[in-house]
Amino acid sequence: MTAPDPKAAARRRRMMRIVNVPMRAVLSLPFRTPLSGRLMLVDYVGRKTGKHYRQPLSYVSDGDALLTPGGGNWTLSLQDGVPVNARIAGRNVQLSPDLVAEPSEVNAQLQRMAELNPALTKFVPLPRTADGSFEADAVANAIAHGFRVVRWSEV
Repeated sequence: MTAPDPKAAARRRRMMRIVNVPMRAVLSLPFRTPLSGRLMLVDYVGRKTGKHYRQPLSYVSDGDALLTPGGGNWTLSLQDGVPVNARIAGRNVQLSPDLVAEPSEVNAQLQRMAELNPALTKFVPLPRTADGSFEADAVANAIAHGFRVVRWSEV
C-alpha cells in the first residue's frame, strides 16, 4: 500500500472546512432534518490548544451504539470514556467515546458500518477485497496514520 497522497488529503481538508460551515448551522437546528439521520454535531476541546470545536461527523446507528469513522485530527482530542456534548436529530445528548484502534476490530466495525450505510465507502477510501471486507494492510496503514473508529454510547 502506498502512502496517502498529501495533496489529495489537503484538498479534502479544504473542502471539508468549507462544507462544515453550513453543516454546523443545519445540524444546530432544534428539530430533525434530513441530514441529521446520518450526521451529528460533536462539541469537544482541543487537547493542545484548549480551543472549543463543533465538528459535524457522520455516524451509523448500530443497536445502542453510534459508529463513526475517525480519520481526522479531531479524534486526537477525544479520550476513551470522557463524555462530550453532541447534537443528534435536533436534541442535545452526552456521548462517551470508545476509540477503536485494533486492526481486526477496526476492520469489523468498518464492515458493519458499510453494511448499515453503503455510502460510507465513498468517505472511507480504503480498498476492499473480493469478499467485500476491507484490505487488512490498508486498514493497518490507515491506523498507523491516525485512523480510528469511534464507538459512541449515550451517557
